[in-house]
Amino acid sequence: MHKNFKNIDKVVFGRGSLSTLASILEPVRKENDHFFLYVVDQYFHNKDLIQKLPVQDADVLKWIDVDPEEPTTHLIDRLRDEILNEKGLPSGVIGIGGGSIMDIAKAVSLMFTNEGSSTLYQGLNLIKKPGIYHLGIPTISGTGAEVSMTAVLTGPEKKLGLKCDWTVFNQVILDPELIATVPSDKWFYTGMDTYIHCIESEQGLLNNAFSHAYADKSLQLCREIYLGKDAGQTPENDDKLMVASLMGGLSLTYSEVGICHALSYGLSKILHYKHCYANCVAFQHLEDYYGEGVREFKQMLAQHKIQLPQNLSKDWTEEQIEAMAEVAYKLDHMWKHAIGADWKEKITITDIQNLFKRL
Repeated sequence: MHKNFKNIDKVVFGRGSLSTLASILEPVRKENDHFFLYVVDQYFHNKDLIQKLPVQDADVLKWIDVDPEEPTTHLIDRLRDEILNEKGLPSGVIGIGGGSIMDIAKAVSLMFTNEGSSTLYQGLNLIKKPGIYHLGIPTISGTGAEVSMTAVLTGPEKKLGLKCDWTVFNQVILDPELIATVPSDKWFYTGMDTYIHCIESEQGLLNNAFSHAYADKSLQLCREIYLGKDAGQTPENDDKLMVASLMGGLSLTYSEVGICHALSYGLSKILHYKHCYANCVAFQHLEDYYGEGVREFKQMLAQHKIQLPQNLSKDWTEEQIEAMAEVAYKLDHMWKHAIGADWKEKITITDIQNLFKRL
């Protein structure tokens, strides 16, 4: 199958590049009702970042707390309706934060122009109309959400993304200065999301020369950041991690993710684990599927003194395990990439339950 995916329209990269935001937004402000919606991680409330944003009086700034759970369809629908009712149609949406904020900005930009609940559009190419202008400014790197064509949302029935060409950001600003204060554990977990993206992209059936090229460079950077002689949170490694995240996102876009991400979705949907952390919890137990990748991942854990919990499943009920397995089983595209088109002949729902019981 040939993939004809859209990339980001424009990217600006470099320390201090946040200062370009005002000039980038100026011509866009003429669109629609002449105001911008800023969606910003609650973490930055009362911090210096807000002083650097060109927020005008007509603009709307929404602080979003993404710590309790990942983005929901209810949040997107409520935010869309509130802004339309109170202010009208924005010129654009600016997302500032981690992967969850990136997904919120992408999703709400689409829902401003598409009627009904976002639950109607969870899947591939279900969006009917292009969204409004949207710009992403990641403040933590690893998820690849800044480049992905998917805005992952948890709905009443499933955790699944709004996925189409129109999801992709019109503009991304990659300023490594913004990730300098990321706590060390989150810096590790999100970076490992990039690493796992590339391992799963490479070790599946849908990879190709294009996805290989992005994965090769992203993995090289991850190894320098997490295992190299200058491993750790340094300005140089922050620069590298922003690039690795984007390239890892492009690798999976032109290939796919696999078993670890399927399990992660189950952990997030049922137990509300944060995505990157859930990936790490699952990946450590998948050596029979991703051998060398898992062994190298464990070296990174040891290097950075990260302790992941063990024997979690002993405290889960059978109902929880069955529910998580149902979420994972429905992610057909991930299993096809990892196992093959006939994956349902090789993997049963009981097998997936047993994978969760490893954790």
